[in-house]
Amino acid sequence: MAIPCASRARHRSRALLVALALACLVAVQCACGASAFVAPYHSQAQAPLRSRVRMATATGFKEDEDEDQSGKQSDDYPELSAEALGRQPGTCDPFDPKSAEYCSPTEPDSSPLVSRRTLKLAALFVLWYALNIGYNIGNKLVLTALPTPWSSATWELFFGLPYVGFLWLTGLRKRPVLSWSGLKLLIPPAFFLACTHVFGVISFGAGAISFTHVCKATEPVWTALISAIIFREFLPMSVYLSLIPIIFGVSLASAHELSFTWISFIAATGSAVTSASKAILGKKVLDGKSLGRNLTPGNMFAVLTILGCFMILPASMIIEGPSKFTAAWAHARAAGYTAQHLWLMLSISGFLYYTYNEVAFLALKEVAPVTHAVTNTVKRVVIIIASVIVFRTPITPLGALGSSLAIIGALLYSLAKNQKK
Repeated sequence: MAIPCASRARHRSRALLVALALACLVAVQCACGASAFVAPYHSQAQAPLRSRVRMATATGFKEDEDEDQSGKQSDDYPELSAEALGRQPGTCDPFDPKSAEYCSPTEPDSSPLVSRRTLKLAALFVLWYALNIGYNIGNKLVLTALPTPWSSATWELFFGLPYVGFLWLTGLRKRPVLSWSGLKLLIPPAFFLACTHVFGVISFGAGAISFTHVCKATEPVWTALISAIIFREFLPMSVYLSLIPIIFGVSLASAHELSFTWISFIAATGSAVTSASKAILGKKVLDGKSLGRNLTPGNMFAVLTILGCFMILPASMIIEGPSKFTAAWAHARAAGYTAQHLWLMLSISGFLYYTYNEVAFLALKEVAPVTHAVTNTVKRVVIIIASVIVFRTPITPLGALGSSLAIIGALLYSLAKNQKK
């Protein structure tokens, strides 16, 4: 007997959810331990590992999560001099903080073909890509069953509260300590982070994932416009020339997008604009400011997410509210979804959203700007290809060409801008 199309779709979504659940288990292990294996001693990156550990012990340098946002060390761990340790400065001694070289005669001269740090960074990037793909697919499955993007976006932002709350309460992660002035400085970036997320979810629900990411590739265009018009900051001509393939590529992709909708296009563009605003405002407002203690990248994202959730909650209640969500829930149940299945999809989507962003923070802060630009571009390409395969999204040759031009333009923009620095 033939199986109805809706039943086959639910079977496929359950299979995808099982795969996403396995990714969640891996993410829990990696997210909890990721900060422990990322090397924090950037200025001594060429020194042997054991020598750097000894030097760090001697100078009282603590890992990132014991520093405040301004990069200053805690007063509880003052820097120890070589004299205080009973050693002679200027010698070939890894314990000497003033020595030009932290050499160690016991270290072998030869280094392994692939360093431990490289392997761990590679693991972080693979995990980041996997979680990001999982979130995009999981979020689309949620929006297919429950077409309530505002409620879904609010839930995904809220999911960070119980997640990091558990880590803070159990001591698995040190709690951030924020001053009132620091908290006020974080409100604008948190607002734009929430807007970026909710616009992206609206676009996912109204169109194809691939088209949303192509439109979001226009972020450099809005960054250049906002910087020039509002802050009167102008970039070299090579940077502006890199915007041409982005604009032309998105126009071509939009004209030949088979699943084009104005809601998806406008929401994806809004996500790009607010993301550019968040980046510019964050740099202007937060750069060099002391906001508090224990503001690691993970804690910073947690604080911004929690603030953003409470900011969009009133709008979510007004636009959709309990009545629309209840109606969508009843319709999904009538279509064959169980309550357990719906809650599972919502929980996995929220968990994947939070963990992929946290892993991204850990991975990208450890690499050079050029590597950052390349990996971000590759990530977008991988997501587009994965979504086209999973959802069998039809795409025309000219649409594919336009998407490629937009993404290549975004990469050229990043490379040109970094060359200017």
